[in-house]
Amino acid sequence: MNGTTRDDEPTPLRDSLAEVGAELGLPEPGPLELLTEHWSEIVGSAIAAHARVGAVRDGTLTVVVEAAAWATQLRYLESDVVRRAAETVGEGIVRAVRVRVEGPG
Repeated sequence: MNGTTRDDEPTPLRDSLAEVGAELGLPEPGPLELLTEHWSEIVGSAIAAHARVGAVRDGTLTVVVEAAAWATQLRYLESDVVRRAAETVGEGIVRAVRVRVEGPG
């Protein structure tokens, strides 16, 4: 091989998903992965055990929790979560938190 990429080479799935997401106005996969990876640092281990990152869209982080009590706790800590998320993924990616109760996963 001469080091050039052939036109008929398959495109990695991650690249395809990133391209589709960009066309839909979604953030790059990187911030979502970082939030998930650092979730217990952002919200603390107690909350992280009962809440998970759902999505980030248009500056809103959706968090899925297993009980209403955890939703209340996260709503109370929203400004802290937004600040810590910004420290992890950069300013402006997460500007608000939306909490959805779904029960244990």
